[in-house]
Amino acid sequence: MSTIEDIAGQDEPTAPAPISPGFDWVRLVPLLTVFAIITLWSLAASRGWVSKVFLPSPLAVLKSAYQVSVSGFADSTLLQHLLASLGRVFGALAASIVVAVPIGAIIASSRIGRGIFDPIVEFLRPLPPLAYLPLIIIWFGIGEASKVLVIGLAMAPPIIIATAAGVRSVSRDRLNAARSLGATRSQLLRFVVLPSALPSIVTGIRIALGAGWSTLVAAELVAASRGLGFMIQSAATFLGTDVVILGIAVIGIVAILLELLMRALERRFVPWSTHL
Repeated sequence: MSTIEDIAGQDEPTAPAPISPGFDWVRLVPLLTVFAIITLWSLAASRGWVSKVFLPSPLAVLKSAYQVSVSGFADSTLLQHLLASLGRVFGALAASIVVAVPIGAIIASSRIGRGIFDPIVEFLRPLPPLAYLPLIIIWFGIGEASKVLVIGLAMAPPIIIATAAGVRSVSRDRLNAARSLGATRSQLLRFVVLPSALPSIVTGIRIALGAGWSTLVAAELVAASRGLGFMIQSAATFLGTDVVILGIAVIGIVAILLELLMRALERRFVPWSTHL
């Protein structure tokens, strides 16, 4: 005869067997996509689907990369072109952060500030850099300042908008709680507003970096002697398609590396971000 304990034990559902973690094949999708593109590119070049003048093979591009790295192109090596472009982009980024973060905070916290700066930001945001590049040249000449300014103008709107959104998202309850504990205005800004808005600001900086790299070629059209954009434009003048593709590839790879770096910094210094 079954006891009550036996019957109860028969009614209890058995726990499912633990699923052993297997290999995540989805992680291979990006690599397979890159492999497919390179394979199709190689076939198009080797079988003459497209003229080598317009589409050199991947091997030809790699040979050009070695030659440009060792012997240089347009009186500079690939590393010198890269460092010149990085200097302009990071200089513009630093200036944009210094200017854009306070403007974004003013837009979010003051109706008067919003009325002053919001129309300017919304006017600049959709403008392509080539539209105001001639005006920048007329006003500031053809030196490094004009190049950095063009890139900075493309970077500033995303940071301003992200900062304003982050400041607006600060919880009123946290502000009131800090005030009730005797926090001053500067302490509210430092310990409540800035930590709450920092994830949005970092996101704006990530978007701004992409905008800066996309503006680089336009900025280096103006009397530049070094830079990836200058290298691409110089090679295009002489139908050096292999160097053009090399420059585009370097810009894309560096942009991806910078994005990964920003994500790592965000995980390290903004661990309370909810969108990671």
